[in-house]
Parts: sequence; C-alpha cells; structure tokens
Amino acid sequence: MNEKIGVIIDFLTPAYEKQLRDTAARCGYDIVFFPSSKAAEGNVDDCTILYGHPSQKVIAGAKHLKWYASCWAGVDRFCRDELYQNPECLLTNASGAYGTTIAEHSIMVSLMLLRRELEYTEIIREGDWRVLPGGIRSLHGARVTCLGTGDIGTEFARRVRSFHPASLIGVSRSGRANADFDKVYPVTALDELLPETDLLFMSLPSVSDTVNILNAARMALLPEGAYVVNVGRGTAIDQDALIASLDSGHLAGAALDVVVPEPLPADHPLRRAKNLLLTPHVAGNMTLGYTCERNVALFCANLENYAAGRPMHHLVDRKKGY
Repeated sequence: MNEKIGVIIDFLTPAYEKQLRDTAARCGYDIVFFPSSKAAEGNVDDCTILYGHPSQKVIAGAKHLKWYASCWAGVDRFCRDELYQNPECLLTNASGAYGTTIAEHSIMVSLMLLRRELEYTEIIREGDWRVLPGGIRSLHGARVTCLGTGDIGTEFARRVRSFHPASLIGVSRSGRANADFDKVYPVTALDELLPETDLLFMSLPSVSDTVNILNAARMALLPEGAYVVNVGRGTAIDQDALIASLDSGHLAGAALDVVVPEPLPADHPLRRAKNLLLTPHVAGNMTLGYTCERNVALFCANLENYAAGRPMHHLVDRKKGY
C-alpha cells in the first residue's frame, strides 16, 4: 500500500485537486482531501505527509507523520517538538508564495501614510474640504530600511526601487548581500541605521531574538516624522511604546497588519493611536489567486524532491523557528 498524503486547504479548486492528485500519483503516493481540520481529526493516522493548514490538534494526532508541509510562510506555531509524535518529522513552509501580495499591500499602506490618506479620509468624513498644512511625503527620495530580507522583504524592495528612493537598505541576521538592496547590514548594525531611516519596513518571523526588536529606545532613534510598516509578526514591536511614539508625534505614522493579540479586542488602545493604519492580518492570506497557485506549485515541486530523495526547499529548523 502506498504512503498517504492528507490535504487540508480551504482554497481547493478542481484544478488544484487535479494537480495535487497527478503529482501524488506520479510520486507513488495516495492522497486524501479533508474539507476542514475538524473533518481530519482522528482520520490522519495513516498519513505520512500533511499539506495545508491543519490544526495543531490534527498534527499532534498524526501518529506516522514524516513531513508537515505548511501552506503558511510563518510557522512559529508549529515549531514545538512536543507537537509531533515523530521527533524527526520534517517541517517546510510556503516561503515564496506570499511575497507578491504582501509587497503590494505594503506599497499601498506606505503610500497611504506618506500621502496622509488617513488624515484626508477623516477630513472628508467630517464634511470638511481643505488641504492639510505641511504637505505630503514620497517614496521618491526616501531613506528606506527593510528589517528582514527574505522573500517578502526582497519583493517589497523590488517594488520600492521603482519609486527611486534615496537609499534602500536591508538588515538581516547574517548581513548577506542581496542585489535588490543598495547594501545589507547585519542586525547588529540596526541602531546605527535607524537615525538614517524615513520608512522602516519589518517582515520578521517570531523567534526569541525578534521579540520587541523595535522597542521604545529604537523608536527614539528613528528621525522625527519617520514611518513604520510591519507585516511580519506583531511580537516584533513594543506596542505600548508605538502608541506613545505615534501620539507624541515623534513617529508620523505606522501601518500594522500584525498585532498582539489577534484578533485585536474592540477596546484595545492600538485602535485609538494617532495615524495608525490597522488591517486584520490580510496582507498575505489566501485572497490573491496567484498566492494559491504558487502555494500548490511549491508543494508539488517539493513533493517531487521528497519522493526522489533530493534536497527539499523551504525546510524549517524547528529550533530556530525559520
């Protein structure tokens, strides 16, 4: 009997199902599709591979699981060793599927902040019709720093480049060169870079050394009137410090697609912060067709590698969290 793949995705279409079935058959696997995690609970004992977005309960109940292929880019929730009955179980993410949609979202919110769209929307809603003093800002000539130079940071940088920024700097753990940035620095240089930053873009995973990486002291290093955009994980920002910096006017604005907690309570003070653009973790998600197509294609390509014993793409080190 062939080993079995369990698929749990809520964006399944007949075309994706055929693609997955054909690839599984070609690689010598049986495949079963579950409409939800609830339907999969107690029914994945014979699955050695799970693909999609199963609940932690489904993963924990998979007795013979050898590989969990997450359809998400961020997999911090799935890095706990105790989640897996098989300690050698492989974990991969879908890095490469989300860069396009998250970069487009990030360009949108950056321009909204720089061109003061939040303030103008409020003026119009109040029945007024006037030009704000102080003018607007632009990505043209801006000093942009990207904290995180992976797929999302790189796709954002590629789009920002077309606006002709004064500088486009990357910051990563390693400081490894990336041709899409003017220069990439190690994260140890962050404090030196922040005073020369007009727009700080953040796309970091949630691991121990990224929690509150943007704290009150580092916000104070940013120039007065700087902007912050975060599409990585909410844990990367000290939210109380952000509220204080926005309300004081030190930061001119911020856009957060990720917060702590999610969903954000209706009475949370972030909702009342000055010039803060909030979205409910929708920069990536599965709402763009290209993201879904890329996601399925990445899994199928990796399944071919796995079946052939070739090196796999997007393997996650569960101890590191990425």
